[in-house]
Amino acid sequence: MAELIYSAITSLDGYIEDQDGRFDWAVPDDEVHTFINDLERPVGTYLYGRRMYETMVGWESDHTLATQSPLMRDFAQLWQAADKVVYSTTLETVSTRRTRIERYFDPAAVRQLRASAGRDITVGGPTWPPTLSRRGCSTSVACSSRRSWSAAAKQSLPDDVRLKLELRDERRFAIGRVHLRYRTRT
Repeated sequence: MAELIYSAITSLDGYIEDQDGRFDWAVPDDEVHTFINDLERPVGTYLYGRRMYETMVGWESDHTLATQSPLMRDFAQLWQAADKVVYSTTLETVSTRRTRIERYFDPAAVRQLRASAGRDITVGGPTWPPTLSRRGCSTSVACSSRRSWSAAAKQSLPDDVRLKLELRDERRFAIGRVHLRYRTRT
């Protein structure tokens, strides 16, 4: 069975963007980008809300991203090769291949997708952890924290969700970033 992984790049204090909605502080160096690409290799499907999908679209629509470095080209190829499911009641069309819109989140459909998937599934965006954890769908949480303190507006994990987590892996990087991966426990 595939893993369903909630993944986020956060500041040390747990935010995914600053008070102005920017996340340029999270740009990885080559060491971290190599690691992220290796984490993405087993992913076959991305589950997104509209805003996260619109943030990620550039990996297919902005061809200059892939020409900036071999690491960025590798990530663009990985992202384009995966299926994408966008949960949105407002998005009319998608602009990337291998992408479909679902109007409403259906936990049973996600559990069925996970049971039949040959590759891992990742969930992106800060609104998903409560939905997935309350519905018993999520199996793993991965956070890469940057050594910055943002005191920002959007948290990576909400205050109203409590998960029992078991540390499965950690990795430290020269730039002061740390990657933590947890398995959820019931």
